[in-house]
Amino acid sequence: MRILKWLGLVLLLAVVAAGVWLWDPIGSNPPADELAAAASSYDAEIIRDTWGVPHIYGARDADVAFGVAYAHAEDDYETIQEVVAATRGNLARYKGAGAAPTDYIVALLGVWDTIDARYDSDVAADVKAVAEAYAAGLNLYASQNPETTWAGLAPFTGEDVVAGFIFKTPFFYGLDGTLLELFGDERRAEIALDPSAGREAFHAVPKGQPERGSNAFAVSPDRSGDGVTRLLINSHQPMTGPVAWYEAHLVSEEGLDITGGIFPGTPLILHGFNRDVGWANTVNKPDLADVYRLEINPEDANQYRLDGEWTRFETETVTIPVGLWGPFAFKAKRTLKHSQHGPVIEADHGTYAIRYAGRGEIGQLEQYYRLNQAGNLEDFLDAMSLNALPSINYIYADRHGDIAFVHNGQYPDRLEGWDWQKDLPGDRSDLIWEGYRGFADVPKLINPESGFLFNSNNTPYAATDGPDNLEADDFPQAMGLQENQTSRSLRIIELTDGETPIGRDALLAIKFATRYAEGSQADEVVAAVLAEDWSDDAELEAAARHLAAWDLDMSADSRHAALGGLTVMREITAQFTGLEPPPPAQAFRDAVDYLNTHYGRIDPEWGEINRLVRGETDLPVDGGPDTLRAIYPAEIRDDGKLHASAGDTWIALVEWDEDGDQTASVIHQFGSATLDESSPHYNDQAPLFAGKECRPALLDRADVEANATRTYRPGRD
Repeated sequence: MRILKWLGLVLLLAVVAAGVWLWDPIGSNPPADELAAAASSYDAEIIRDTWGVPHIYGARDADVAFGVAYAHAEDDYETIQEVVAATRGNLARYKGAGAAPTDYIVALLGVWDTIDARYDSDVAADVKAVAEAYAAGLNLYASQNPETTWAGLAPFTGEDVVAGFIFKTPFFYGLDGTLLELFGDERRAEIALDPSAGREAFHAVPKGQPERGSNAFAVSPDRSGDGVTRLLINSHQPMTGPVAWYEAHLVSEEGLDITGGIFPGTPLILHGFNRDVGWANTVNKPDLADVYRLEINPEDANQYRLDGEWTRFETETVTIPVGLWGPFAFKAKRTLKHSQHGPVIEADHGTYAIRYAGRGEIGQLEQYYRLNQAGNLEDFLDAMSLNALPSINYIYADRHGDIAFVHNGQYPDRLEGWDWQKDLPGDRSDLIWEGYRGFADVPKLINPESGFLFNSNNTPYAATDGPDNLEADDFPQAMGLQENQTSRSLRIIELTDGETPIGRDALLAIKFATRYAEGSQADEVVAAVLAEDWSDDAELEAAARHLAAWDLDMSADSRHAALGGLTVMREITAQFTGLEPPPPAQAFRDAVDYLNTHYGRIDPEWGEINRLVRGETDLPVDGGPDTLRAIYPAEIRDDGKLHASAGDTWIALVEWDEDGDQTASVIHQFGSATLDESSPHYNDQAPLFAGKECRPALLDRADVEANATRTYRPGRD
């Protein structure tokens, strides 16, 4: 009995000791009056129109940024907080072990090292004012909504805003995937930004997210046939989550007057249009990250070989609190290593260093601010020449009739003669590049002969339907420029000829085209299926005849698109999911089985399967992966339905007539109330979106006031 008592005491002491070690309360937020104190320095007027879209007015740009934060928090506060926690590298404390890889990457990339070293000295005063005003708007909202504010997360800061750009911008060219692949876990190959299909944003997940793609078009007045300059903005993003578009209109007496899309945590328009200029973004994937294989000293694991000598890593230990329950958290300690190349990853198959575009950069928000302020092509190019954004294509148009394409990137100034897309020897310092090529070297095409520019995530060597496309021979191989085409870019080439006028209706017809291009992956998969001999199975032989009659069109009323689309879908999406697609013949069998199981036939209308679902709204929608009418499902569901989760989202058609007068038509896939299912704006735009219709953008104050449903001044009403 005495032994049992002693064992019980030892166990109790162990439990107490474990509890003490795991005890890590998050802490509380400051009092409401303290959080709201800075709000008195700002005065923003928010007018919500009949669609719930916020039009934000202020004397200063900082006042407007303050209002942007408050308005966006009203509609998507939870996601904004998630972005802030992820950016700080402490999301796992709130969300558990699934978020720990993101916290580790924040530490590995030195996001806050950059903030600590450069925020005070290198962020321009007006940029800092905007960032800090945005933080003040969030803090005001937090003071009024303590029950929905995460414990210990407030106060929000200007540093949080700037750090968010440092953290997220490299993900758009795929740095997250490069890093996690080096860890050798193929099941966790990218950072989740789309929270559909059971995924959680910023958690490391199996590949399988919808593509981060886009379409963008610009038509000059000479090509339009009616003297109108047109810009069509059509980014393909997840429909919900931290990189889903939120529409806002920003107006200040200092000159801002811009409409467009923002992400949670961003104080200014990321792509959109002001009264004079506009731009559309598409994701590009040049080679902007280099992986070096390091040779480790067998006598000292903290040394690597460089130029014939053993060189010591820079090391630090970081603690990543992983939330367990209540005030308890597991404190995971990790040693970070850096070589002269950059961050180091130690994997079972080797030790690597990575050097990447955007490392140590802090000027991203400033470049967006200058773009928001641009008034003509010269201003736009001046803003782009800041070269603070590591990637992303730009298609530009303005009221003067100028159009332009920029295959933007921080292109490393690399040594010629090496294949930089492969792993590089880590023992040569001459392969450790310093800095980037100048903006003069960045591929760009301005006012092309045909008067038409486009990009659909394809090579910069196909940006116009005229004779003056960029040529690969004019750019060094070491820049690592894209050489791919997409079905969307091939289809644009099919639909244009360099001469025929592209007016409003023609441009919209191109954008909403639902057919796959000849020579596309879809076309190739179908050809492979039809090359098989199906004569030994009557059911499959009949299905093959049905597939042969498919015209590659993904219209909602097509009775061939279901079989065709399901047959080709996994092959098309494999390029960005990383999932091995089945051979075409097996994909065809799977499609036949799926349709027979759920519909008892192989020819239901595509719109019966392909759905836009939001709350109680459930609508047929046409298009598919890599069609110009881009609709990506979260998954092939086990109920016979595909629910749209990415692709076409916020769309804008901007027009300037011959006198420079502007009109614009816009649409959002759901509505302005991102999270509030009880709001009419949770899904009020979905029917228009599914029907490929738009609504007029309200640009003049008089029109905004005539359509106002609520007017208020945060912190002052």
